[in-house]
Amino acid sequence: MTIAIIGATGQLGGLTIDALLQRGVPAGDILALGRNTYRLAQLADRGLRTGSLDLDDVPGTAAALAGVEKLLLVSFGDLGGRVAQHRNAIDAARQAGVPYLIYTSGLHAPTTNLRLAADHKATEELITASGIPSTFLRNGWYTENHKQDFTTAREHGVIANSLGHGRLATAARKEFAEAAAVVLSTPGHEGKAYELSGDTAWTFTEFAATAQQLLGRPVAYQPLTAEQEREQLLSFGLDEGTADFMVALNTDLGDDAMSSTPGDLARLIGRAAEPLAVTMKGWI
Repeated sequence: MTIAIIGATGQLGGLTIDALLQRGVPAGDILALGRNTYRLAQLADRGLRTGSLDLDDVPGTAAALAGVEKLLLVSFGDLGGRVAQHRNAIDAARQAGVPYLIYTSGLHAPTTNLRLAADHKATEELITASGIPSTFLRNGWYTENHKQDFTTAREHGVIANSLGHGRLATAARKEFAEAAAVVLSTPGHEGKAYELSGDTAWTFTEFAATAQQLLGRPVAYQPLTAEQEREQLLSFGLDEGTADFMVALNTDLGDDAMSSTPGDLARLIGRAAEPLAVTMKGWI
């Protein structure tokens, strides 16, 4: 059995490798593919098979995937060009005859109002059109996305953004990785889409209260309008394009784009997702 991971040198890919090894998958059965040669060398030292990947070279990628039985495609972070990269990876997998493809998509990708999910929806459609049997791991929001907010709370006692009463059903990144490892190492997942999120959705008022309890000092949440947040981000030194992107993202999150709690993550990993306070405690 050969399990290949495209994106193995990133955070989610690395945690998925850890989870596969913990589940007893032999290191030699894992083919780690990525662009970070330093990380690939580290993985090779752990007994994994590795390969440097250039997704612009579809024939070369197909050659690297020869003999692979299960492929995990971890979505790329390049929002402007990742669909093209995903398309090349899918074409390479099809050319290599990969019989099963798992893709880390976005929560409710086909229907969500989250603008970030458009690339995931497009990639799912490409995978479906390829004819490769597949599973979509529709990952929700990582609790770690808000580590900086916790740092701000510790340093200034105030968290300010435009999410307002928007709720986020977050879970720790390692749990999304564990879910991927379960799907890669157990049968019966072909043709399924899993909506992965935390078990409880929280607001930033609750986030601030949790931070206050953990830090033992007052922490307040200050809701901002979109324009106030934009001005705040510009004052921090962000360029206008980045500031506008962040405001648009928070507008979607404030509209509960990441609040769904269907329970698929807990069912896959066999336990409740890690609560917000537990993850935050690890940041102290």
